Amino acid sequence: MIIRYFAGAAEAAGRTEQPHDGGLTVSALKAQLSGEYGTEFARVLTCCSVLVDGTRATDDTFAPTGATVDVLPPFAGG
Repeated sequence: MIIRYFAGAAEAAGRTEQPHDGGLTVSALKAQLSGEYGTEFARVLTCCSVLVDGTRATDDTFAPTGATVDVLPPFAGG
């Protein structure tokens, strides 16, 4: 899978995307990423939306190996 980070999530992760093995739930993925990137990333992740192949995901959503996962923090705009 490819994980793509946007805005504050990219800043907290220190990258805009990364490969990952996949084949896990969004909840398990969040736990792994929080362990990898630390407390600031974990804090940002609590307010992010996650999309799996363009569809909004819940923590129970399965992210297969070939998926694209987007981590999107709230955006402000006008």
